[in-house]
Amino acid sequence: MLYIRNESNNPYFNLAFEEYLFNLDDNENYFLLWQNEPTIVVGKHQNTAQEINSDYVKEKGIHVVRRITGGGAVYHDLGNINYSFIIKNMKKADYDFSKFTIPIIKALKKFGVESELSGRNDITIDGKKFSGNAQVVKNSKLLHHGTLLFDSKMDELTKALNVSEDKFTSKGVKSVRARVTNIKDYMSEDITVSEFKEMLLKFMFDEDKELKEGTLCQKDYDEINSLMENKYLTWEWNYGKSPEFNVKQSKRFPSGKIETLANVKDGIIQDIKFYGDFFGNGNLEDIQSLLRGVRYEESHIRNALKDINIDDYFKNISLDEVVSCIL
Repeated sequence: MLYIRNESNNPYFNLAFEEYLFNLDDNENYFLLWQNEPTIVVGKHQNTAQEINSDYVKEKGIHVVRRITGGGAVYHDLGNINYSFIIKNMKKADYDFSKFTIPIIKALKKFGVESELSGRNDITIDGKKFSGNAQVVKNSKLLHHGTLLFDSKMDELTKALNVSEDKFTSKGVKSVRARVTNIKDYMSEDITVSEFKEMLLKFMFDEDKELKEGTLCQKDYDEINSLMENKYLTWEWNYGKSPEFNVKQSKRFPSGKIETLANVKDGIIQDIKFYGDFFGNGNLEDIQSLLRGVRYEESHIRNALKDINIDDYFKNISLDEVVSCIL
């Protein structure tokens, strides 16, 4: 496995950097540690405008960028560390969050910090979240990445994100602030985020003799910058256009929330868009195109979707549950 050092704090560059390595047709596995300036990173399937406090984001100059994995919106700043695993030749049975979060838990234990897995993709200390994780798989190659709140500004996090009330209800708590914490609050030793980053790398791989530090060439950086310019800096990628709609449905399941916006005229679906913090590797446009022109009726919707594997698009969410979010 190669560790590629990336000292950039530019979120648009950093997400392009990560995707570039994910898309490389090579024989390497990669590990990354990286940090962003104050940024909201929204999940691949989310409606950006609904996830952020736009007035506050504009006032504070907080970046907004979309990632290529599902899940919910997260806040990054220089008190947060992001980590990424890019692993080739993965089998479906290996698409397990714990394979990548347990090394974090073990490393934190060496700092004297006890943590545990929680729910589908979180790591917590004393029931409070400090790490959210997401994955995407393409051509048997897996990208797993997560956040590590070490010394983040919690007030900024709370004000910048526009978290829906149903997420509070499903978690049984009353505020974002009550659900999140910083790792530093549980450390016995007062260290900086930079020191934590270097020690984390050592603790995670102290038994792995295969980890080596690698470098990229100028051609790689040219490709990364091109990807940043043509994708991650564009309004179309980060915000996109929501369709006009007259039917809106929203439901939360154990594996994530699905929201649909549909334009229905004379009983026929003219346009439809899926949003949410669910996971899935398929292109949602496949499903959306199948539903355009279909009668807005359960049997017709089911018939339109009968030949697809719904789990590819909405992981661990059934066809019945998806249909219930449309009607």
